[in-house]
Amino acid sequence: MNGWRTRPVSSLIDGLTAGVSVRSTTSQTGGPSVLKTSAIDRGRFHPRESKTILPDDISRAKCPVLSDSMLISRMNTPALVGDVGYVDRDHDSLYLPDRLWLAKSRRGANTDMRWLTYYFSSERGSHTLQGLATGTSGSMKNIPKSRVLDLEIPTPSAPEQRSIANAITTADDLIATLERLTAKKQAIKQGMMQQLLTGRTRLPGFSGRWLNSTLGAIARVSGGGTPSTRISSFWGGGIPWFTPAEINAEGSGLVSSSERTITREGLASSAATLLPAGTVLVTSRASIGNCAVAAVPVSTNQGFTSLVPRDSRSTWFLYYWIQQYRSELEFRAAGSTFLEISASKVAAISLRQPNLEEQVAIGIAIRDADAEIDTLDNCLTKARAIKKGMMQQLLTGRTRLPVAATS
Repeated sequence: MNGWRTRPVSSLIDGLTAGVSVRSTTSQTGGPSVLKTSAIDRGRFHPRESKTILPDDISRAKCPVLSDSMLISRMNTPALVGDVGYVDRDHDSLYLPDRLWLAKSRRGANTDMRWLTYYFSSERGSHTLQGLATGTSGSMKNIPKSRVLDLEIPTPSAPEQRSIANAITTADDLIATLERLTAKKQAIKQGMMQQLLTGRTRLPGFSGRWLNSTLGAIARVSGGGTPSTRISSFWGGGIPWFTPAEINAEGSGLVSSSERTITREGLASSAATLLPAGTVLVTSRASIGNCAVAAVPVSTNQGFTSLVPRDSRSTWFLYYWIQQYRSELEFRAAGSTFLEISASKVAAISLRQPNLEEQVAIGIAIRDADAEIDTLDNCLTKARAIKKGMMQQLLTGRTRLPVAATS
């Protein structure tokens, strides 16, 4: 209906070439290397995902990584078998393992290998390729070469393949740029935390001495609890009730809603307390030191030892201090079944603190960096969604792109 021909993959590519299994190591770098299966990831190729080939096996290596080719994971776990990646340049000292195939355009077919890689990394193409895998093992599947070559797929003309590939590549380039910028901003933020939270670098206008203190001196340390699950009147109220699973390891920032809520009656029946807005929620059981800031009054279960600042203006300084020094909590944790740190041990942790005004300024500076990262993350999410939509439309022929006329 869209004018595309259904063609076998064998008419588009010049066969499938695999590497060989060679002995390799990650303990040294430099020299000929063999790819890991993790070198390909949903259409992308990561050449650094490789291991150095041991000297005695270098002569056995074959199938170097070539430009304008598609790599296919022919043997992998059920979730990863059939993954593909596009290679845009030659890597003379980088070789394929036996679990990866390399495919080049068939002579005379003018197949755009970017388009073919995008097709097999799309939801439809990936599902089709994974469906070819066989094997009785639940942990490892294998795709027969003949089934890939015999597979028939809807194929646009070579000029339309290029137009589609160019459009999606533009979206991919934007995503890559945003990823690099986000990583750079995250590194800058981490450097800021290391400098500002130790006093090595001072913000303009601040020069006073930092004083030795403890977490318990600048915040009231509060625990949590769980109301009886057998009494329905304790649950479904208007008070958010957090569990450690709801707090990210990277820091959750402001939080105001939880999966479950409790009532005032449920609060009074347990060790849970009503924590005011501005409380730093700190996980203290199993996953130690994950943190968030309560945007509204909340409660927690017993997996938290939270900090209620004695002056609410200290909230963000404390939040970022916990992120930076969570190892201080982990070091003091103990337990035979799972690690846990008590409220008294948290309160006794020492720190150096500036005056309140500098604490506020440090919190604002790092929060501004966080806001920039959040903005980039939102842009990245949108860019990925746009690319996904483009692939769904362009790789199925639902939306057609103009193709330049050929003479």
